[in-house]
Amino acid sequence: MQPTATVLVYSDNANTREQVRTAAGRRPAADLPPVEYVECATMHAVLKVLDKGGVDACVFDGEATPIGGMGLCRQIKDEIFNSPPVLLLMGRPQDAWLATWSRAEAAVTLPVEPVGFPEALAALLRTRLAVEA
Repeated sequence: MQPTATVLVYSDNANTREQVRTAAGRRPAADLPPVEYVECATMHAVLKVLDKGGVDACVFDGEATPIGGMGLCRQIKDEIFNSPPVLLLMGRPQDAWLATWSRAEAAVTLPVEPVGFPEALAALLRTRLAVEA
């Protein structure tokens, strides 16, 4: 097992980024390595981090402005080879079709829920880390 997993969290809202860190904690599941979070508040920061590589999963805020997480997700799926899986945070459950359009691997609604969110993130990390092993 690798020593840590890296999760990129994109939101223009610092409270949303904190909710993600708090809900998932240092280790979202016992069978996963500890998580290191990289926080980004702008699209340019996200693209810069992803260009460097080493990100195991992303959490994108679909309600972020001026660039929403759904559009950003679709962009990285088109532009970055073997892009990390994305967990999309949506404002409403009715927006699930937009999560599908964005090509996100998973989606949950805001506010970040302390049971469902870590489970969804852990599932993405398991898939990504199993592929890399």
